[in-house]
Amino acid sequence: MNLLFLGDVVGRAGRDAVLAHLPELRRRLATDFVVVNGENAAGGFGITEKIARDFFDAGVDCITTGNHVWDQKELVGAIDRETRILRPLNFPEGTPGRGAAVFQAPRGRRVLVANVMGRLFMDPLDDPFAAVGHVLRQVRLGAGAGAGNGVDAVIVDVHAEATSEKMAMGHFCDGRASLVVGTHSHVPTADLQILPGGTAYQSDAGMCGDYDSVIGMKKEVSIARFVRKLPTERMTPAENEATVCGVFVRTDDRTGLGVRAEPVRIGGRLAPHLPEA
Repeated sequence: MNLLFLGDVVGRAGRDAVLAHLPELRRRLATDFVVVNGENAAGGFGITEKIARDFFDAGVDCITTGNHVWDQKELVGAIDRETRILRPLNFPEGTPGRGAAVFQAPRGRRVLVANVMGRLFMDPLDDPFAAVGHVLRQVRLGAGAGAGNGVDAVIVDVHAEATSEKMAMGHFCDGRASLVVGTHSHVPTADLQILPGGTAYQSDAGMCGDYDSVIGMKKEVSIARFVRKLPTERMTPAENEATVCGVFVRTDDRTGLGVRAEPVRIGGRLAPHLPEA
């Protein structure tokens, strides 16, 4: 299978870039399944149903989130209706929505997507490793579509601050997932690789946003906060042309494990990189 994961979408600039480039990316890469982290898509804070629908119409199959998932209050009531939006798996029992789901892909194939949030320097949620481990034990990767609990691919979005926690999750899932990819830091890391057990891994996919900024937000406000240590106006997303950042993974049809992993960067300020189909 050909999988595409796009990192945190930040504000209108990020949304516009994803909507503009995704149809061609799907065609060029013959993509079977697309996941986008959308937790900063609405003005930098959360996501709305309308924005989610726009992503789905453009070719997104699943939207993951993170610590800003509830910033747009409407999502609390909507997330149970729109099952293609995931919230972190390790929220307490009884939280609306779900953190993992199996989705149908072309030609009868099945893809498990799990969204989990780290605990280092973030909210003290339930154990992310126990949560992911429980989900992975429920499926058999590479067992073939339609074969009971078999899935053809497993994608894990680790929304976390610390690279050490993300790396540990990658190795924890190695051999049991097609792709483990970090989000939240908004900066693409240079460690994209296939781990020894066959799982594609990157510590952070980077953001889909304007990189003439401080992690997607207007740089003047962020600089003032660091320099003056005084209250400032509310941070808002930078609005110039965005770079779409993510990772492309090709899996082995028999095992479901990664055989190829390449970064995706298109538009905006970062050096472009587009995988060959």
